[in-house]
Amino acid sequence: MDKNTVSDTNMKKAPKKGAGKLAAEFFIKVALTVLVVWILCTFVIGIFINHSNTCYPMIKDGDLCIAFRHAKIYVDDAVIYKQDGKIRFGRVVAMPQDVVAIDSDAVTVNGYGVYENAVYPTTGEGASIDFPYTVPDDSVFILNDYRSDINDSRTFGAVNKKDIKGKIIFIMRKRGI
Repeated sequence: MDKNTVSDTNMKKAPKKGAGKLAAEFFIKVALTVLVVWILCTFVIGIFINHSNTCYPMIKDGDLCIAFRHAKIYVDDAVIYKQDGKIRFGRVVAMPQDVVAIDSDAVTVNGYGVYENAVYPTTGEGASIDFPYTVPDDSVFILNDYRSDINDSRTFGAVNKKDIKGKIIFIMRKRGI
C-alpha cells in the first residue's frame, strides 16, 4: 500500500446532523438574511412608488424608484423628499444661497439661465413665494419635471436637506411589463 493512500478504515466520518439542528441552521440563515435586507432598505436605500405625474416623463405614475439615502445632492439630481407629510419626487435646480428667479417661462439661478431637459415650460404663475428667491442654508430648491404642477418649491419654498429621502438611482417601470 502506498503511503499517500489512506484506507477507508482510518477515515473518520462526520456525525449526521439531526432534523432539529438542520432546521435551526436554516432559520438562523433566513433570519440573518432578513436582518441584512432590512438594514439595507432602512438605512442605505429607500424603495418608493410614485403615485403622481410630477416628474413626468422621467418618472411615471406607478413607477418603482430606488433611492440612495447617503448620496451627495447636486443640481439636476432627481430626488425623493417629504413635504407636508407626503412623499414627493422632484429635481434639484438650486443649492443653498443661490438666487432663483422665474420669469417669462425661464428659470435663472444666480443670474444665469438654467439649461434643462424640461419638456414643459416653467412659470412662476400661482407661486406662493416671491421671486427672486434666495435658497436658505441647509436647503435646496426643487422643481417638478412636469412644470405645470406647481406643488414644488414654488409653492412651499426651499426643501430642507433633512427632508430629502435620497437621490434616485434606479427606476423600474410598472406599466408595460
